[in-house]
Amino acid sequence: MSTRSSRRRFLSRLRSGLGVVWPIASGLVGTIVALGIVIGFVEGWSLSQSVYFAFVTGLTIGFGDLVPKLLLTRALAVAIGFMGILLTALLAAVSVKALGGDADA
Repeated sequence: MSTRSSRRRFLSRLRSGLGVVWPIASGLVGTIVALGIVIGFVEGWSLSQSVYFAFVTGLTIGFGDLVPKLLLTRALAVAIGFMGILLTALLAAVSVKALGGDADA
């Protein structure tokens, strides 16, 4: 089998898999952004800083340039991190399934 046909089959399966999990993935992304905005509002950050913090924390990078100070906002940051792990695992699972053999075709 050629590389080009393998790539097409993978992308087709990936698109199909993402179509199935899209409601869950978009719900996770929306919740991550919403919690980031709440944290930013409580901490006095701008909207762009809040969204930046949410994605950096959700991707579990955590640069440390924005750090929540209050117990409530720290707990919400932990929730963002957990949802980011779930989102990453969901996307990885869909990708691995798309790479799978022809057993499910």
